[in-house]
Order: sequence, then C-alpha cells, then structure tokens
Amino acid sequence: MTQHDLPSDLAFTPTVKALQTAHGSREAYARMEAGRGWASEITPELAAYVAERDMAYLATATAEGQPYVQYRGGPRGFLQVLDAHTLAFADFAGNQQFLSWGNLEDNPRAFLFLVDYARRRRIKVWGTARVVSDDPALLARLSDPSYPGRPERAVVFTVEAFDVNCPQHIHPRVRVDEVQPRIAALEARIAELEAELARARG
Repeated sequence: MTQHDLPSDLAFTPTVKALQTAHGSREAYARMEAGRGWASEITPELAAYVAERDMAYLATATAEGQPYVQYRGGPRGFLQVLDAHTLAFADFAGNQQFLSWGNLEDNPRAFLFLVDYARRRRIKVWGTARVVSDDPALLARLSDPSYPGRPERAVVFTVEAFDVNCPQHIHPRVRVDEVQPRIAALEARIAELEAELARARG
C-alpha cells in the first residue's frame, strides 16, 4: 500500500475507527483485518461476479470533494477484468454533461457499487479511475456489437480494495431477461391446458 497499511484503511479512517470503537464494532472489524481482511486484487470470485453484472454505480468527486454517483449500464458482462488490478467498461454516448469524466480529471479517486438484486448481494470496490479516449483496441474489446449503445470512450478502474457486503435491506429484484423464459413456459402451459379444456368441452 502506498498510503494505507491495510486495504480497509481506504474506508476505515481514524474517525470511522473511533466511531466503531464508541459503538462497539471495532473489535470485530479488527479481527477481520487481522484475518482474511479485504482483498486488494481481483479474485476469481470477484471476476465471476463482475461477469454477470449489467449495471453498476460509479461514484466520483470534484476536486473540492463534492460527491457524484452515476448509473452505468450495458450488456451483461459490460464491466470487464483487464488484469488482477484493473476493471474497465465502455462509456456510451449520453447527455454530454461529462460530470464523471470532469471529476476524474481533477480527482481520480473513485468507487464502484455492484449490486445483484436478485440474489441480494453487493460488492463495494475502492480505487482510482481514468477515462481513455484514444485507444480503439481497448474500446473494441469492451464493446458488444449487439448492444444498441454507442461506445465513445473507456473508463479504466484500478482496484485498490473491495469488500463483499451483507444482504441486509436489499430488496430482491430480477432482470426481465431472467423472468421472460419462465413467463413463456407458463404461458405455453396455460395455452396447453386451455386447449385440453376446450377439447373436453367439445
């Protein structure tokens, strides 16, 4: 670590640790830090989780520290692992406000919040990010021709720490593409039963 002794120190500042001590949770987190702790590079488990995501929340901040959170979406797997410390995704054409890009120009600190609503799981990723607008090969790697969005540039995220968070208070939601096959099967079965009923009545 360049500025932190432990990966979790990115989030557990002295003030945070003081609050944990005051409210009785510091001892448990200290044991976690002394044991498995937070990972500082991409594990196979994180890579598999990332490969299933079709959306993420990207947090950045201005030079003065004003936070900003933006939804980022794409085809499943749009967020890709480039190496053991790097994630990246294609940045699609949007409303041209350039808030995240501008923030990263002034302050590279960034955060990814990855939620699997259906399975009630979330992973928090701390690090730095940069916008890459002059690497056609990278953009081609991150792009899916079947997806309607128009990729304009890439966002490259360097992972410094991540934590798998508890499922508490995550309201289950499912993607349309996950429920459509089940709905189609039910509709087919309903049609089959209606046909049988019509034959019996006839």
